Amino acid sequence: MKEMLEKIRAAAAEQLEAVTGEGELEALRVKFLGKKGELTAVLRGMGALSAEERPVIGALANEVRTFIEEKIAARSERLKSEAVSKRLEAERIDVTMPGKDIKVGSRHPLAKVELEMCDIFRSMGFDIVEGPEVETDYYNFTALNTPENHPARDVQDTFYITDTLLLRSQTSTVQVHVMENREPPIRIVSPGRVYRSDAVDATHSPMFHQLEGLVIDEDITMGDLKGILEIFSRRMFGDKTRVRFRPHHFPFTEPSAELDVSCFVCGGKGCRVCKGEGWIEILGCGMVHPNVLGMSGIDPEKYSGFAFGMGVERIAMLTLGIDDMRLLFENDTRFLEQF
Repeated sequence: MKEMLEKIRAAAAEQLEAVTGEGELEALRVKFLGKKGELTAVLRGMGALSAEERPVIGALANEVRTFIEEKIAARSERLKSEAVSKRLEAERIDVTMPGKDIKVGSRHPLAKVELEMCDIFRSMGFDIVEGPEVETDYYNFTALNTPENHPARDVQDTFYITDTLLLRSQTSTVQVHVMENREPPIRIVSPGRVYRSDAVDATHSPMFHQLEGLVIDEDITMGDLKGILEIFSRRMFGDKTRVRFRPHHFPFTEPSAELDVSCFVCGGKGCRVCKGEGWIEILGCGMVHPNVLGMSGIDPEKYSGFAFGMGVERIAMLTLGIDDMRLLFENDTRFLEQF
């Protein structure tokens, strides 16, 4: 039995030295020290020994068990140390190598144009205000003097969530919120996303961006509106830009107008951009309807104001020479990198 125990000790020492992984190490532990292991099998034969031999063999068996356990622990630590060394070697960084070129992104062309528009109005004393994209029909239509039977309320034009809840179809909704919560004088612009039930093509999208403006104070006139929009047009399209106002109709302004700018490509002579007319329509505007002021808690006898709204995509397409709105939303980096 002594010989068997010594053979187990020698075999364990030899085999543990050759182990290359934690899995092999665990297999050898089970082989020598497990419930069905070699050492356990030897110890089961101790019942046949005499009373004098049992203590001697028991002591030797414990010595062999301790030896194997210590060998396993030592080998485990060495394997872990070797694994760390290999990982450090594999992850070694040569600090003398040149760094990887990290490509820095830039603002989206649409965001650039919107920021430029906001900066122009901010320089004229306007605050930038945002509002919710999910609105009630009151703020989107009723508070803007839009009749119940107006075509804009139809499901063919507006995205309804419920009978009274919808995705806003214009940023004019922000004007109502501002008028309800601020005392005049008011001078704000509100950029943001709007939604309309349009088919996607080169000039239409079910989601696009608007920038709406509002000024409310005592003695505000159409002349003030004209002056503000002339300044904006010249800063946006060039110092030589001319403007013209054409009569129009919007439920929330009276009188209402559309603003054209002289074509900044041909100077008004006629070209592909202006379709030979020499003028390009850029926005709608007008004096805030007294009903809109009254519904928002502002006295129309004391205060007057003007409002205007324009599509950011339209301004971007004009200033950047883009002929298809879809290019702005397809995220093709080959296109976006040009700007």
